Amino acid sequence: DRKSGCSDDTTAKIWCLKDDNWLHTLDGHVREIHTIRWSPSGPGSTNPHAPLLLATASFDATVRLWDAEKGVCVRVLASPHRDLVCGLAFSPNGLCLATGSYDTFVRLWSIQDGKIVHSFPTTSPVAASAVFEVCWNRGGDKLAACGTHSMLIVCDVSKLE
Repeated sequence: DRKSGCSDDTTAKIWCLKDDNWLHTLDGHVREIHTIRWSPSGPGSTNPHAPLLLATASFDATVRLWDAEKGVCVRVLASPHRDLVCGLAFSPNGLCLATGSYDTFVRLWSIQDGKIVHSFPTTSPVAASAVFEVCWNRGGDKLAACGTHSMLIVCDVSKLE
């Protein structure tokens, strides 16, 4: 029953779908917000006891996790991305967030503690590739990333150490 949007003014907003009322302005990034994603959690989801989160990715090279009910930032995923973050995807179980950046890296973050679980560069015989998008498969064991130089990577995350 929520919808959201992001803006060049460095904020994101959350509205209630039932009555189209504005609920929260999420303010904390210092540059434009490029993309946002809802977590697969909260009431009515397969993870009903976990809070509903909204992830925002910005040109400031950070990702913020927001409690969608309270409208407060609960975690900042800052560094080691060194350039704008374009791709965001929650794992199907909601425990991990994949990010992709112009810095050519894909990073997997623990939602629980905000630490990096895995990180890998998107290198190819042509060049390193900026990452535009990341996406999990339904089972949560594969992650795809796409970007510049016609790059497409599919990683079996179940085999990462």
